[in-house]
Amino acid sequence: MTETLSIRLDSDTKQRLTALSRQARRSDSFLAAEAIAAFVAQEEWQPGEIREAIAELDAGESVSHEKTAAWLRSWGKPGEKRAPR
Repeated sequence: MTETLSIRLDSDTKQRLTALSRQARRSDSFLAAEAIAAFVAQEEWQPGEIREAIAELDAGESVSHEKTAAWLRSWGKPGEKRAPR
Protein backbone atom coordinates (compact mmCIF):
# COMPACT_ATOMS: atom_id res chain seq x y z
CA MET A 1 0.00 0.00 0.00
CA THR A 2 1.28 3.47 -0.80
CA GLU A 3 0.32 6.90 0.43
CA THR A 4 0.63 10.34 -1.10
CA LEU A 5 3.08 12.93 0.23
CA SER A 6 3.31 16.41 -1.19
CA ILE A 7 6.67 18.20 -1.00
CA ARG A 8 8.12 21.45 -2.25
CA LEU A 9 11.40 21.48 -4.16
CA ASP A 10 13.40 24.40 -5.45
CA SER A 11 13.29 24.74 -9.24
CA ASP A 12 16.86 23.56 -9.79
CA THR A 13 16.37 20.36 -7.76
CA LYS A 14 13.08 19.64 -9.54
CA GLN A 15 14.72 20.06 -12.95
CA ARG A 16 17.59 17.79 -11.96
CA LEU A 17 15.15 15.18 -10.63
CA THR A 18 13.18 15.32 -13.87
CA ALA A 19 16.36 14.88 -15.92
CA LEU A 20 17.35 11.88 -13.82
CA SER A 21 13.90 10.37 -14.08
CA ARG A 22 14.01 10.62 -17.88
CA GLN A 23 17.43 8.95 -17.98
CA ALA A 24 16.27 6.20 -15.63
CA ARG A 25 12.93 5.86 -17.46
CA ARG A 26 11.15 6.19 -14.12
CA SER A 27 8.79 8.80 -12.76
CA ASP A 28 9.87 11.70 -10.57
CA SER A 29 7.69 10.21 -7.84
CA PHE A 30 9.39 6.83 -8.07
CA LEU A 31 12.87 8.33 -7.74
CA ALA A 32 11.79 10.63 -4.90
CA ALA A 33 10.18 7.72 -3.03
CA GLU A 34 13.33 5.62 -3.49
CA ALA A 35 15.51 8.48 -2.21
CA ILE A 36 13.31 9.05 0.83
CA ALA A 37 13.23 5.32 1.64
CA ALA A 38 17.04 5.15 1.41
CA PHE A 39 17.41 8.22 3.62
CA VAL A 40 15.03 6.81 6.25
CA ALA A 41 16.81 3.44 6.24
CA GLN A 42 20.15 5.18 6.69
CA GLU A 43 19.08 7.61 9.41
CA GLU A 44 16.44 5.86 11.53
CA TRP A 45 19.03 4.29 13.86
CA GLN A 46 20.21 7.66 15.15
CA PRO A 47 17.42 8.74 17.55
CA GLY A 48 17.57 5.41 19.40
CA GLU A 49 21.34 5.60 19.74
CA ILE A 50 21.10 9.16 21.06
CA ARG A 51 18.49 8.14 23.65
CA GLU A 52 20.69 5.21 24.71
CA ALA A 53 23.75 7.45 25.06
CA ILE A 54 21.81 9.98 27.14
CA ALA A 55 20.58 7.18 29.41
CA GLU A 56 24.18 5.99 29.87
CA LEU A 57 25.29 9.51 30.75
CA ASP A 58 22.38 9.90 33.19
CA ALA A 59 23.43 6.61 34.82
CA GLY A 60 26.99 7.91 35.25
CA GLU A 61 28.39 5.53 32.66
CA SER A 62 30.81 7.90 31.00
CA VAL A 63 34.53 8.49 30.64
CA SER A 64 35.90 11.92 31.42
CA HIS A 65 37.39 14.12 28.75
CA GLU A 66 40.69 14.12 30.60
CA LYS A 67 40.98 10.31 30.61
CA THR A 68 40.00 10.10 26.97
CA ALA A 69 42.45 12.83 25.94
CA ALA A 70 45.29 11.16 27.87
CA TRP A 71 44.53 7.89 26.14
CA LEU A 72 44.50 9.51 22.70
CA ARG A 73 47.78 11.33 23.38
CA SER A 74 49.38 7.96 24.16
CA TRP A 75 48.53 6.43 20.78
CA GLY A 76 51.54 5.23 18.83
CA LYS A 77 53.94 5.85 21.69
CA PRO A 78 55.80 3.42 23.91
CA GLY A 79 53.55 2.50 26.80
CA GLU A 80 50.36 3.24 24.87
CA LYS A 81 47.48 3.27 27.34
CA ARG A 82 44.43 1.04 27.21
CA ALA A 83 41.09 2.62 26.38
CA PRO A 84 39.54 4.17 29.48
CA ARG A 85 36.37 2.61 30.85
